[in-house]
Amino acid sequence: MNTEILIHDPARAAEILCAGGLVAVPTETVYGLASNGLDAHAVQRIYDVKGRPAVKPLSLMVHDASWMKRLCAAVPRVAEALAGRFWPGPLTIILPAKDLIPEIVRAGGDTIGLRCPDHPDTLALIRQADLPLAAPSANPSGAPSPKTAGEVAAYFSGSIEAIIDGGACGIGLESTIVDLAHTPYRILRQGALPAAEVWQCVQECVTVIGITGGTGCGKTTLLQVLEKRGALLLDADAIYHELLETDEELLSAINNRFPGTVVNGALQRKVLGAQVFSNPDALSDLNAITHRAILAEIDRRIRAWGQTGGTLAAIDAVALIESGAAETCDTVIGVTAPREDRVQRLIAREGVTRAYAESRIDAQKPNAWYAEHCDHVLENNGTIEQFTKIAEELIQEVLSE
Repeated sequence: MNTEILIHDPARAAEILCAGGLVAVPTETVYGLASNGLDAHAVQRIYDVKGRPAVKPLSLMVHDASWMKRLCAAVPRVAEALAGRFWPGPLTIILPAKDLIPEIVRAGGDTIGLRCPDHPDTLALIRQADLPLAAPSANPSGAPSPKTAGEVAAYFSGSIEAIIDGGACGIGLESTIVDLAHTPYRILRQGALPAAEVWQCVQECVTVIGITGGTGCGKTTLLQVLEKRGALLLDADAIYHELLETDEELLSAINNRFPGTVVNGALQRKVLGAQVFSNPDALSDLNAITHRAILAEIDRRIRAWGQTGGTLAAIDAVALIESGAAETCDTVIGVTAPREDRVQRLIAREGVTRAYAESRIDAQKPNAWYAEHCDHVLENNGTIEQFTKIAEELIQEVLSE
C-alpha cells in the first residue's frame, strides 16, 4: 500500500475516510490515527494496525459541541460548559453513548469520549467529511506517541492510506480525559489540560444563591424552598464551628494572632472573647482569619458538589456580604421582616425575654441595608404559606435568568 502524504487537502483525506481508509491526522497534542467513527470495519482496522487491545474504547473527534447531542444519550450542562471553554483543545469528555456508535468504538461499554482537536487541518477534514473520527494516537500500542508526520510514517508507512502533514504538534501530551457519564465526575487521564482548570469550570456550573438577613427574618423557609429543588445548603455558622473542631491551620492562625487562645488543640472561647470583643481592631483581625477559612471550605464543598453532578447550592450567612462570600454567589437574596414579627419569633423559638430579643435585633443591620446591598429582597410579613409562595416564585425567577 502506498501511503499518501497530504498537505492542506481535506477533500482527499475525507474521500479516503468515507471509503473506509485510515488517515493519520495532526492535533495540538500528538498525531492521531483516524477512521470513520461510525464504520465498524474501518475502526477494526485501527485496532489491527495499532495492535490495540480490544478492551480499550476509542474516543471520537468532532469539530464542535453540536455533535454532543447527535452522538450522546445525555448531555449535562457541565459538558457544554467544558466544551465551550476548552474546545478546540486537549480535553476529551466522556458521556453516555447513543446506539448509533458502533460497539467496537465503545469496546462493549455504554459511553463515548468526544474531543475537538485544535488543529486547522484536522478540523477542516472533520467538517469536509461530516463524520466523527475515531482517532487514538498514531503509534503502535506501547510505543511513544508521534509528534510529527515523519514519526507517523516511520510507524505506519505502507499500512495506512494517508498522513496529513500538519507540522509538529505543539504540546506533545495527550488530552486530559474527564468522565461525565458517571458521578462523581472523574479525571481518567491527566493530560495537557490541568485538572484544576477542568474542576474550576465544573464548579462554575453550580448556581450559587446567597441568603442573608437578620435573626428571626425567616431565612429557614427560603432555604427549605431551595432544599426541595435539590440545592446543597451551606450554613456558614455551622461550617465555622466545624472548622474550630477540625481545622488545625485555622486554630494555629488564631493562636498566632491571639496567643494562649488554643490549648492542646482546643479553642478557649472565653479567653478569646476577652481579647477581641471589647477591641474592634482585634475583632476585625479575628473575622479576617475565620472568614478566610470559611470561604475556603465553602469553595471546596461547592467544587465537590459540582463533581457529584450538583447544579444548585445556597450559602446561608448573616455576614454574607461583609465576609466576601457574596462574591462567590450568582445572586444574593436578603430576607427582611417587621421588627415586631422578628421579636415574637425569637421569643417563641429561643424562649428569651422581650428585652433580650429586642437588643439582639437592634444590634443587627436594618432592613434598608439589605435593600441596598442585595440583588433581591424578600419581605416576610405574612404567614409561612404566603412567604413560601413568594420565595418559590423568586427562586423560579432567579433560576430562569
